Amino acid sequence: MAWTKDMFGVEKPIIALLHLRALPGDPLYAGDVEQVFRQAREDLIALQDGGVDGVLIANEFSLPYQPQAEPVTVGAMGYLVGRLKENIRVPFGVNVVLNPMASLELAASTGAHFIRSAFTGTYMGENGVVTTDVATTVRRKKALGLDHLKMFYKVNPESDAYLVPRDIKTITKSIIFHCAPDALCVSGASAGSETSTDIMSEVRSVAGDVPVFCNTGCNAKTAVEKLSHSDGACVGTTFKKDGKFENNVDPDRVVEFMNIVKEFRKTLV
Repeated sequence: MAWTKDMFGVEKPIIALLHLRALPGDPLYAGDVEQVFRQAREDLIALQDGGVDGVLIANEFSLPYQPQAEPVTVGAMGYLVGRLKENIRVPFGVNVVLNPMASLELAASTGAHFIRSAFTGTYMGENGVVTTDVATTVRRKKALGLDHLKMFYKVNPESDAYLVPRDIKTITKSIIFHCAPDALCVSGASAGSETSTDIMSEVRSVAGDVPVFCNTGCNAKTAVEKLSHSDGACVGTTFKKDGKFENNVDPDRVVEFMNIVKEFRKTLV
């Protein structure tokens, strides 16, 4: 896909998730934002030195997630991204979890290249009922002059389910027709859970020229399979020590994974 290769410099790019530790106002916050920064910088350097093609910075430890992020959350993320920028060497994105508009505003203020979110649909899960407003989001993007900003649309967000079930092909076609997404992300049941290859293939079969990314659960054992049926992957948990969500990035796991990906790319025509 032309634009992904232009941005990331490779076919089938790997976008690493940089999971920020709990922020001020979060239940798990440890009381030291500088420690959050130091850990994020350490993870960032490990991911980049390991060869990832892009980084998505997200408040993954702001559990439980808020349908409406508080100003302190967005402010803390802006501060941290600003501090991290001098160390960022690859295209980067931002994601305020469950908050498409906040993600957009954060991108505008930090110079991010892309954002990822559930921009469409109404979902139900542990966070209650979440209703999106993609029309307002894309109009705000236009008003902010962010024509360069790429939007990765989640076709099926982790953990939640559509309030009114529809088949995945119908959802994909509807998102493409109504929203002209830059990319589509197909997820598993939760962060780190394997994305179904069959579902991903169904999405790709009707996506046309829109890149389709494996959004969760791509690891060293499944990388070749998942990338064979997608145009790239967002990878988080598998880069962490022992492959556990709660741990920090393990540099050796990053190198191992990316070596597999680089070998696979050699087979592409």
